[in-house]
Amino acid sequence: MIQTQWPLRWDLLSRYRLIEIIAYWEGRLTTKHLIDAFGIGRQQASKDINTYLKTIAPGNLVYDKYIKGYRPSQAFIPKLTRGQTEEYLQLVAAKQSLNDTFADLHLGLQHAEALRVPLRNTRPEIIRALITAMREQQRLEVDYVSIVSPNRDGRIIVPHSIVNTGLRWHVRAWCEKNQDYRDFVLSRFRGEASLLGPSEHGLDGDSAWNTQIEIHVTADQRLSPAQRDVVVRDYGMLNGRLTIPSRAALAYYVLQQLNIDPNSIHAKPEAQQIVVQNLSDLEPYLFH
Repeated sequence: MIQTQWPLRWDLLSRYRLIEIIAYWEGRLTTKHLIDAFGIGRQQASKDINTYLKTIAPGNLVYDKYIKGYRPSQAFIPKLTRGQTEEYLQLVAAKQSLNDTFADLHLGLQHAEALRVPLRNTRPEIIRALITAMREQQRLEVDYVSIVSPNRDGRIIVPHSIVNTGLRWHVRAWCEKNQDYRDFVLSRFRGEASLLGPSEHGLDGDSAWNTQIEIHVTADQRLSPAQRDVVVRDYGMLNGRLTIPSRAALAYYVLQQLNIDPNSIHAKPEAQQIVVQNLSDLEPYLFH
């Protein structure tokens, strides 16, 4: 069980936690991870890794000359983290998780609450395989389930990016079965993942991912002028419009965060409040 008090400076604790999270979830830790994250020298980064191994978690990591870095040992047990997917994915999203690292920091604001989306179960073995496949642009064979196909369905994919939609995490990947780039929810991978070698289908070939678009949002015209003014001020609109830049492949998720259903209009404008002005421009990139 993770401790809540540590006899370590916060800067050291942050570096040790990064060591643990990267090694456990990516399967490969190098001094460069620490150098890039904290702006320290290679000698200090090497010292931090050695100190972690000697005083924090002996036997947790082993050096692998083939990957030129440290990997988690068979006896790996998280000491400074909980071993939850959320810790790594928050690191991906924010570079460093302030909630976990500085949990005991006392600020002037005494009462605040943030809602958390329930965690979806994802095994570290799957994350490691995905990270390796993304780093090396490799084909990855893995079983996948969905609501439409709840039975295991073998897929060969070439992942290139991990995405947080605010409600879930998914990986963007080329799918050999569908011959197209698709989104795969991380928690729906099953079984063991196998690397199958290099692929020509990488990030550069995903046109929807590489296409930048603008989503124009305005107050629902069914509202009264006074009500529209409230909405305009809520969203900080300029000239009655809010412009949101997005990758075309993520347009649907932006609308989801805004609680806008592109396929229907809410019967009550007070519930809808905002609408998309340029919905026809987004149509090619939305799910139906």
